[in-house]
Amino acid sequence: MSRHVTGRDETADVVILGGGAAGLSLAHRLTRNGTATVVVVEPPDGPLRPPERTWCYWDRETGDLDAAVSASWPRLRVHGADGDEVTVDPAPFRYHMVRSARFERLVHSLLARSPGARVLRATADAVRSVPDGAEVRCTAPDGRALTLHARHVFDSRPLPVLPPARTLLLQHFRGWFVRTAAERFDPLVADLMDFRVPQPRHGLAFGYVLPLAPDRALVEYTQFSRAPLSTEAYEEALGHYGREVLRLGAFRVEASEQGVIPMTDARFPRRVGPAVFRIGTAGGATRPATGYTFAAVQRQSRAVAAALRHRTHPAGRRNGSHGEELLPAPHGRRALAMDAVLLRALDTGRIDGPAFFTGLFRRTPPERLLRFLDGATSLREELGIGLRTPVGPMLRTAAELPFLPRRVRPVPRTGEGHA
Repeated sequence: MSRHVTGRDETADVVILGGGAAGLSLAHRLTRNGTATVVVVEPPDGPLRPPERTWCYWDRETGDLDAAVSASWPRLRVHGADGDEVTVDPAPFRYHMVRSARFERLVHSLLARSPGARVLRATADAVRSVPDGAEVRCTAPDGRALTLHARHVFDSRPLPVLPPARTLLLQHFRGWFVRTAAERFDPLVADLMDFRVPQPRHGLAFGYVLPLAPDRALVEYTQFSRAPLSTEAYEEALGHYGREVLRLGAFRVEASEQGVIPMTDARFPRRVGPAVFRIGTAGGATRPATGYTFAAVQRQSRAVAAALRHRTHPAGRRNGSHGEELLPAPHGRRALAMDAVLLRALDTGRIDGPAFFTGLFRRTPPERLLRFLDGATSLREELGIGLRTPVGPMLRTAAELPFLPRRVRPVPRTGEGHA
């Protein structure tokens, strides 16, 4: 392992482009046990740096990044369009919220204590393959040209164009961090989907409530549809949800967030050069049917660190581990196939979205459902879940998918609100 600077050139084992959830998680895993020397290239302050955002996930155990968790909930709730509610205890899982600024501060502090890590503020201009690795050409904030050489480059920057897809829905949302005059929230329960909101003509809509205290919460309005709304339309929908559905009474909005996440059956190439890989949403880590990304990023980061550690071990070199898959798929083939069917069924209107998701929570044991959403269930468990869904429309959709063309579509501005 090596990292050295010569004039305007720098060499490291790994260069990571982008300092969001995917890039910083991988940097942390690689430097935690001295697996590799790492340079993380983050854009300087300006339009290329994303605003603060929220990432959510569920897990059954504590981890070394727990200090980044802002809140967590032991129970989950879904409100049907008919007003009935389903509250579940998914033990041993808990639902966690991570705010990006807090996560970045934590990982930056950990990287600062590692002699093999460096965070570089610069704009990555070009990546090209070279003998024994790859080269990244960057521009520093003062205009200086920098060249980084690495054995492996992992790129988490947003794609300029999405790969061809049969279906593309957008999960688009706006959220308010609210403080109420009276105690209105149960800090033990997170509302994942509240369908007691007016439904759009195409797709579905729901509210989303993450309590931070009895009088504070993140309250969001979300749609799965083909096009985002205007900020004014989100504000109107949030006002209706907070006042007419949640009946919050007097409250004030302390902060807001807004984003768009592509939900697509596109095939995302993970390897784009002999030593260049895509990670995060750009590498297909976003689960197509839910928009969640953070947990997949953690799994993938651990797998990359283990693979690189094995490669640098003498036994690994003797056994030819250089031929192994360095960056495993973030989601299994069965999970992606089921997601493709669901997205198409939602997009065509063959299934009622609110009824579908509410039914999943009503009829599936909660721990099994979360494993299913993480792609960690067996084929037998998945068949049991599938038989509790609208079988006819889903089979019809599955039968037509192989004959549908894949088309290139414009890339929306993306966020990671539920990642």
